[in-house]
Amino acid sequence: MSESSSTDGPPEQRHISSRLMKESLMDRDLLRRTDGDSVLSMLPYADVLKIGGQSIIDRGRDAIMPIIEELADNIESHRMIIGVGGGTRSRHVYDLGLQLGLPTGMLAQLGGAVSEQNAHIIGALLGGYGAVRIPKDHFEELPLYLRVGCPCVVSGMPPYGLWEQPPEVGRIPAHRTDCGVYMISEVYGTRTMIFIKDVDGLYTDDPKKNASAEFIPRISVSELLRRDLKDLAIERKLLEMMCNARQTKSIQIVNGLKAGNITRALNNEHVGTIIHRDQEEGE
Repeated sequence: MSESSSTDGPPEQRHISSRLMKESLMDRDLLRRTDGDSVLSMLPYADVLKIGGQSIIDRGRDAIMPIIEELADNIESHRMIIGVGGGTRSRHVYDLGLQLGLPTGMLAQLGGAVSEQNAHIIGALLGGYGAVRIPKDHFEELPLYLRVGCPCVVSGMPPYGLWEQPPEVGRIPAHRTDCGVYMISEVYGTRTMIFIKDVDGLYTDDPKKNASAEFIPRISVSELLRRDLKDLAIERKLLEMMCNARQTKSIQIVNGLKAGNITRALNNEHVGTIIHRDQEEGE
């Protein structure tokens, strides 16, 4: 972008020249050309973790407190953004909303409220360790709190709300808390993106229902999409987002119920399932 003076107007008049000023933003060639600019990593030193709602928080004290203690043990060595899911209560409100005929956008609003409740819970439990809960309209304060060593707790639900896109199937919002927390990592360019669940990672089938399900230690996004598994430990929309990722090109799913797994993942160890963007896609 550059600034140029107009020869026809008064001396104080200025016109700003831009690469896009006369272009159609629907032009595919133009959009491809804009992809060459580098993307700023605002928080390359930060780690983003997502605590599952149904898989962890809904299990209560026995599951939550050991994770809180492990996170607390890592505060001195890691700058953490901790997102939370909605869990069983969000499923209940979705069901109620579906029965009442509410549209997808309203269901997203309701599900987001439950995730906010869980953020309050985790924020309170980590409060004694200096954690602060950050509402969505204050995300620009994340660098400040992280720099002084405060873990930041956020609701995982992305703020689409009434603007949530209609899903391909059904009316339940496709962009839920996994997507929301992942987008925080992608936008800020964080060091890691870790999903804390109650399983060791991805399997070829639900290991809770099929004892012969095979564990998947590492897999590309495209291969996972090709397999089209009946059920996943993360949201499918997240995989579609990863296909276009510019910064967060890999994630790890770990079993938070096993002591030490979170710490090992924060220290870049492979302890669960790593999902990565394909090499040919630009990783």
